[in-house]
Amino acid sequence: MKDWHRLPPLSALRAFSAYAETGSVTRAGALLNVSHAAISQQMRNLETHLGLGLLDRSGRALALTPEGQQLADALAEGFGRIAQVLDALTGADADRPLHVATTPSFASNWLMPRLASFSAAHPDIDIMINPSPQITDPSPGGIDVALRYGNGSWPGLDSEMLIVAPIVVVAAPSLIGDLQPTDPEELLKYPWIQELGTSESSLWFAGKGITGLRQLGVIHVPGNLMLDGARSGQGIAISTRVSVEEDLRSGRLRLLFEERETDGYHIVTAPGVMRPPLRDFVTWLRREVAVPKG
Repeated sequence: MKDWHRLPPLSALRAFSAYAETGSVTRAGALLNVSHAAISQQMRNLETHLGLGLLDRSGRALALTPEGQQLADALAEGFGRIAQVLDALTGADADRPLHVATTPSFASNWLMPRLASFSAAHPDIDIMINPSPQITDPSPGGIDVALRYGNGSWPGLDSEMLIVAPIVVVAAPSLIGDLQPTDPEELLKYPWIQELGTSESSLWFAGKGITGLRQLGVIHVPGNLMLDGARSGQGIAISTRVSVEEDLRSGRLRLLFEERETDGYHIVTAPGVMRPPLRDFVTWLRREVAVPKG
């Protein structure tokens, strides 16, 4: 709190942030309901206060200096966090759909089979599932929570282990027969199937020290179709133990290799107060993994 007296006036910071957001003095003025002259004056006052040039005025149009860009990024994050907390405290965005990001395979094999129980308990909460292999961070007004695989270390985000899930290599008996491989090279003569946008099989082989050799062939499919293809014998697949547990139990798939690791799926959220729908969803996730399925 003792550093507050060193900060520039909030009105100057807000004017500069509005300009950085809109790229125009006129649009910034309209956003804040003041004149463009007032925006210009506030930005000059801010530069004087800081003793820094935040705007490059040498060209035909204004542009942010490197220092100005750094401040703009910090203000966007700071004002965004303030808005997030205020919305959470007041419930202003309680009616916005809960936005969940995860991989297609985890969505289809773990989340969707269980989601009906959440909807039954919270019929008033709308949910948007974003299944994508691309990593997308939770952010104010955007994705509320990501169910992400890894070691739990994502700087700037809060993460909580949901399920420990070792990486496994699996195949259908119709493809692999009764093979009991002891060397990963034995699997090079078989086709592989993997999620679009990933290179899991080649990374797995590289991790085993096998480079320069190529599998028989790789079929790339959307993540929700990968295990369907593996079950029908189209290729060997790399997945997580939690995604194929039922297949292994039933014999639809056979376990060929398993990595004894501590990685798993995490509940990943932006720091700060959770809005009520997100809080209810996280509570439900914890209960789902705490109660064994019969």
